[in-house]
Amino acid sequence: MIELLRDKGLGVGFACRVLGLSESAYYARKKRPKSARRLRDEQLMPLIEQVHADSGGTYGVRRITRALRRKGVHVARCTVERLMAELALVAYVRTWSGWVYVRFVLDVFSRTIAGWQVANHMRTELPLEALEMTLWRRRIKKDSGLVRHSDRGSQYVSSRYTGRLAEIGAAASVGSVADSYDNAMAEALNGTFRAGLIEMQGPWRDFDQVERAIFQWVTWYNEERLHSALDYVPPAEYERDWWRQQQATPQSA
Repeated sequence: MIELLRDKGLGVGFACRVLGLSESAYYARKKRPKSARRLRDEQLMPLIEQVHADSGGTYGVRRITRALRRKGVHVARCTVERLMAELALVAYVRTWSGWVYVRFVLDVFSRTIAGWQVANHMRTELPLEALEMTLWRRRIKKDSGLVRHSDRGSQYVSSRYTGRLAEIGAAASVGSVADSYDNAMAEALNGTFRAGLIEMQGPWRDFDQVERAIFQWVTWYNEERLHSALDYVPPAEYERDWWRQQQATPQSA
């Protein structure tokens, strides 16, 4: 994402400030040699993606772990779960009746959750429907300058997803494989979601219970949660204040 903004003529320092990231940490990460664990992760992640894609997006953690072992790749189930979360930036919720998956679309400027979707699968429909909600709620028109940043998960590079972005003239920014820094804000949001809702209010009964709770949590997050990157102002309030300032500022001829 930082590289994309830089290519558009913005300085690295400005891009880091917009994204709420440390410029020094960005450069340090670029220079730092990769650990043995990260090198191993980079070997495993394409394999996990391939198994997931071959299953039509239907395999979860348990089946992907078993499929890898059948191929002679011995990996712990917890490792597969961690890397699937990093690859797809998806929140997993275990319920008594099965897994539930959540996708968020985060507005980088205001930190508002602009769209979200809940499903019992990880097929392309999940992020695509979250994108459609965002377009509808934001009233985004064609060629509006939208930039959609995501990881390299198979759903985000599918022809259906990239085709929809092309339809609305949106620029696709895709993060590096196994590079969590590229997706720092999305990972932070998922961490807040997990700690503030999933782990605090679980265990969960079923899909419907999770869906209702997520709707309430997103409303609270946007309207009430104080965000440190916004000088401890809720995202929706920050956004409204910005629009008021724009309307009050005389437009140059």
